[in-house]
Amino acid sequence: MKRLILASWVIARRDFVAVIFSKSFIFFLLGPFFPILIGLAAGGVGSQVAKDINQPIIAIVMAQPETGALITAHHALADQLGSSSMPILEPLADRDRDDAGVSQLLNQGNGGKNYIGVLSGSLDHPHFTATSADIQRWQGTVRLILQHARDGQAKSVLLTLTNVKASDGARNTSRLVTAQLSQMILFLLTMLLAGMVLSNLVEEKTNKIIEILAASVPIDAIFLGKLFAMLGMAFIGISVWFGAGAMAVLMTGAHLPVLATPAVGWPLFFVLAIAYFNMAYLLLGSLFLGIGGMASSVREVQTLSMPVTMAQLLFFFLASFAVTKTGEPIEIFAVLFPFSSPFAMLARAAQEVALWPHVLALLWQVMWTGLIIRIGARLFRRNVLKSGRMRARRRGVLARLFKRNRPV
Repeated sequence: MKRLILASWVIARRDFVAVIFSKSFIFFLLGPFFPILIGLAAGGVGSQVAKDINQPIIAIVMAQPETGALITAHHALADQLGSSSMPILEPLADRDRDDAGVSQLLNQGNGGKNYIGVLSGSLDHPHFTATSADIQRWQGTVRLILQHARDGQAKSVLLTLTNVKASDGARNTSRLVTAQLSQMILFLLTMLLAGMVLSNLVEEKTNKIIEILAASVPIDAIFLGKLFAMLGMAFIGISVWFGAGAMAVLMTGAHLPVLATPAVGWPLFFVLAIAYFNMAYLLLGSLFLGIGGMASSVREVQTLSMPVTMAQLLFFFLASFAVTKTGEPIEIFAVLFPFSSPFAMLARAAQEVALWPHVLALLWQVMWTGLIIRIGARLFRRNVLKSGRMRARRRGVLARLFKRNRPV
């Protein structure tokens, strides 16, 4: 193990210095402008997630006849005004109708639903409980629904309003935006930076340098060293990009959007974001190293890496779709599958307070990274040793032929 670590450190230091002080590294730093444009153009990919996020739900805690009248009025207004401008009304019959029950419903939800408000009381004395922002936004719509439900018996509806500090629905809606944006940034950085591993290995394989390294140090150490060298290069690139972005914001005076505080808090969220970027990069980079080990030319690398890149895009879409399905089977699958796990777990950090799932997820991802590196190194060792035996066999045949035909 000590020899493996020392050999990995030598390879990592060699590759890191070679990449950082190369002329192409400057052009590499200019690369993010293109994926940023692509990411902005592909913003419609999360339309389903946005639909889930932007569908407010108001719980109805009233008697059954009055609830039916409200639902009928809601459907009629939705046909006239459009469903996108109307909140969803969800009746809850088995719920205490006192103030404590309504407050508990708003703060804890029911069956995983995130309610932005609760409409209780009766049609004659309705009571709407929500945050001040949601009251300001939806009280006119609620009054209109109540007016239609009463068949126009009164020209105005006396609606009692109760402000609460914050509801789980409002907080979770904002945290979903934070989760989705963090997933997008993590995906763009990973896909942009992981490709450097491929090109580095193929160049050395073409120049026969890799065979010299394979004869000097274990192949596992070569893979580990190259991965962590490229990871260090990635952090330098990210520091430069974020520094340039911060300077641009300060110089232009632009205002960045205010994101909701993640469930685990910003300091711990940044720590987890760095950890999951490391794991996403190492998982994809180890897979790319295995592909580079099997390829003999740049053309073969492009042919073999394209399916992997498209598959990673699908895994990102899976994690993005599961961001609104916390605890459901599709979200659990996204968490367990290694290549979508960093994205799904980062989204969970923005929405859930529990920390122990992140410890298990990071250990799970480390295990898969080691397994992929071991398989890739074994395949690479087999290819290199096979080529060496073939050359030795050819030299042996030529030597025997030369000896046989040599004049006495």
